[in-house]
Amino acid sequence: MKRLLRTLKIILTALGILFLIFYFYIIYPLWGIPFNAQRHTQVPLTPAWALECWLWEDDENSATRVDELLDGYARHDIPVRTILLDSPWSSRYNDFIFDEQRYPNPIEWLRKLDKQGYRVVLWMTCMVNSYNKDTAIRNSQEWFQAARNKNILVGNGFQVSWWKGRGGFIDYTNPEAMNWWQQPQQKLFDAGIDGWKLDGTATFFRGKLGFLPVPYQRTHQGWMTTRHYMDYYYREEYRHGLRHNPEFVTLVRPIDSPYIHPEGYAPFDAAPVTWVGDQRHTWEAGDGSADDTSATDDLIMYGAGGITAAIEKILMSAKLGYCVIGSDIAGFSGATIPPRLYIRWAQLSAFCGLFLNGGHGERALWKRSRTELEIIRKFAWLHTELIPYMYSYVVRCHQGEPPLQRPVKGRYHFMFGEDFLVAPIFRDSYTRTVTLPPGKWRYLFDDHFLIDGPQQLTRDFPLTEYPVFIREGAIIPVNVRRHYTGWGDSTATGYLTWLIYPAEQNKFNLYHPDKSGQTTVQTFYKKNKLIIEFSGIKKPHILRIYSSSQPLSVMLDESLLNQAQDWWYDVSDQRLRIKTEDYQQGRYVIFWRD
Repeated sequence: MKRLLRTLKIILTALGILFLIFYFYIIYPLWGIPFNAQRHTQVPLTPAWALECWLWEDDENSATRVDELLDGYARHDIPVRTILLDSPWSSRYNDFIFDEQRYPNPIEWLRKLDKQGYRVVLWMTCMVNSYNKDTAIRNSQEWFQAARNKNILVGNGFQVSWWKGRGGFIDYTNPEAMNWWQQPQQKLFDAGIDGWKLDGTATFFRGKLGFLPVPYQRTHQGWMTTRHYMDYYYREEYRHGLRHNPEFVTLVRPIDSPYIHPEGYAPFDAAPVTWVGDQRHTWEAGDGSADDTSATDDLIMYGAGGITAAIEKILMSAKLGYCVIGSDIAGFSGATIPPRLYIRWAQLSAFCGLFLNGGHGERALWKRSRTELEIIRKFAWLHTELIPYMYSYVVRCHQGEPPLQRPVKGRYHFMFGEDFLVAPIFRDSYTRTVTLPPGKWRYLFDDHFLIDGPQQLTRDFPLTEYPVFIREGAIIPVNVRRHYTGWGDSTATGYLTWLIYPAEQNKFNLYHPDKSGQTTVQTFYKKNKLIIEFSGIKKPHILRIYSSSQPLSVMLDESLLNQAQDWWYDVSDQRLRIKTEDYQQGRYVIFWRD
């Protein structure tokens, strides 16, 4: 019995030692457990411009190529608000000096883009390199040594190899380091840049115990863990940008896998816009063709799956609590992009907070197939027109409510706001099984029929459509400027369009993207009578109301509106449209026959 107890004591002691090793080697320094409450706090208020369409390329990395893409997208009426300049744009990594062979007269060029209405986001990391893989200056040993001599690098200049070369980590706890680091950034802020893409080098932060890498390193303020350094990196770069521009954003990683930093890369309070990556131009991991590689790819472990991996990471990030999430449309890496994959990925991204069209592969849609151009243009405009709807949920999330996307029952299903159910297509197939939640639903691309939930339905979705269902009773504000979505056309410019599906009682509180205030719309529907009440900020608007029959009369603030002048009924589309420039109370009453 004593031998058994002694053996048990030895086993428990060994398990305790193993747990302590695992805790102090993985759980605490990498995952931050149990100290993540201060990281999982309020998300920032993402500015509305960052919800619009982003564009970038990673094959040429030049001003000439950017100008060509922007000119082509404008000529073919494909919306773009933000241009992302990825690496390599600088003369060496993180010296914040443009390579003028790639980008001649960079400051004037940035200001020209600003005058044209574009936003510009630049790639960066936290590394001071002694060697750079593909910048104009490859050997920067002298630059690195100068920083090391100033004692502004962590661990006395301890170096690691990463996918863009070799270097040390800037010390965010050292005021002298921050002065040295941020001084060359000033010209870029003065030129009007709008954000940084903060790539994930902070996860490489470590030291060494003999030959063993350890997730700790010495800084100006003392020893620091990998997790702690990541927080400094994301927070300080975001905060410094906000000091120069109140609508500054950082594009950061939310989560990469259930095992690598499952707590999330960036703290919530430093994650205004997030993207998951780096996927290949494939549907699932390992299904790429043999030639789907590129000598210019900059991948960690040659990428991470295809569209399935992107969907999984988006939903994991949303479940964790990140709000504005997206992925590189069609994937980041590879020489060629399969057309159907490009279309389906763009359709998925139309119902994500971030529409990020870019990476390797041909991004000039007019050089691809006509089908791709027309469908991707349609869904890029759909995403753009949904900005008022999305922004309202972004504000709510900032105030502590659930994020814009929320995973629900069904493989890869998620709610987009409270009114859209999205069931992403993740295979090269037109057929998809959709699990509808309880309630009544309409198929977004043919909304003339009600579908009762809960139920599973399996059907084909042509390339021009996508598995998205809208909740009966929905009130959806959209900014219609084109005809592609079927929600109106250019005559709606200057008006806010409200898509309304009457069902008993509902309410939508709109936070205007221009920050002018709030407008609340309430609907009350019973048999042959619909009441719509506006309150809050008054804006010119168009009501686009689903109705199976033409109404008898339409009243606004107790005054009868004139048919064909103030309102119209489209028999084929089964829509009542009311266009209002100004109003007093904003109370509509609509009557139908019994």
